[in-house]
Amino acid sequence: MNIFIGELLGTAALILFGNGVVAGVLLKDSKAESAGWMAITTGWAFAVLIGIIVAKACGSQPAYLNPAFAIGMAILHNNWTDIAQAVAGEMLGAILGATLVFLHYLPHWQRTPDPAIKRAAFCTEPAIRRPTANFVSEVIGTFALTFVAGALFSRQVSPNGVPDGIGPYLVGVLVWGIGLSLGGTTGYAINPARDLGPRIAHALLPVPGKGSSDWGYAAIPVLGPIVGGCLAGLALLCVIG
Repeated sequence: MNIFIGELLGTAALILFGNGVVAGVLLKDSKAESAGWMAITTGWAFAVLIGIIVAKACGSQPAYLNPAFAIGMAILHNNWTDIAQAVAGEMLGAILGATLVFLHYLPHWQRTPDPAIKRAAFCTEPAIRRPTANFVSEVIGTFALTFVAGALFSRQVSPNGVPDGIGPYLVGVLVWGIGLSLGGTTGYAINPARDLGPRIAHALLPVPGKGSSDWGYAAIPVLGPIVGGCLAGLALLCVIG
């Protein structure tokens, strides 16, 4: 149960701070309106840092926050214990985090006329809609996340282990780099819970003039990251064992 609670609260924090910066940049009359891509990628880096710290403090020492990453690590370590609990917590936490963002920006939804902008504060959509290319982008981004994070904590890179408290910062910087380098194509979901949970929240919450939740695209930011996480887990298994 501790891992479930830790992943739930950690992922809620991830989405609160991550989607929070997106909402701040996109929604009308926010003081952060039009702050740009650098603000979004930096905010997401801090969101990952904060989410990992919260997850660990609340009982999830792996602090996955991401079903694709969790599956990749399970493949690497051949340990599927608690993965189902972790994924369930991540999904519920993502819905909770998106709900908190909705409440935090409550007056701004009405002032934002474009339904696509409102939806973008919840979930991802591609810059150019080409399903195969979008899927490949999500696979590559998630592979990079899972492989590099797995390598960071490996014996080959950190023979004595990563010093206490440093790991969350390293992963935050990694996600910042992924956002800057690889995020421009699809908005870098690289995490099924990060996209699907808030998309469900968008569908359920009374967002004024929200329009469609774009379920036609929803499979790509779920399946692409899962494939990327699995491939990275297998690659790590071959390279570092």
